[in-house]
Amino acid sequence: MRYDWIGWLATAVFMTSYMSKSSTVLRRIQACASCLWLAYGVAIHSVPMIVANALVAAVALYSSIVGSKSKTAAN
Repeated sequence: MRYDWIGWLATAVFMTSYMSKSSTVLRRIQACASCLWLAYGVAIHSVPMIVANALVAAVALYSSIVGSKSKTAAN
């Protein structure tokens, strides 16, 4: 119960990503939310939540970096 706030914060951060008009910003916000979910998974000792959100955070960060580099190269 004492770690629930991390899950609620992760949910709020994830929801704000849908307000983003930039795909790069959207992915970075989702990566941040995934890191919060990962922290929550560590707090409650949930290996599936840890692994899933580590993968999502890594992919979201990677795709945001690659996406921002390709936009820069196109300009």
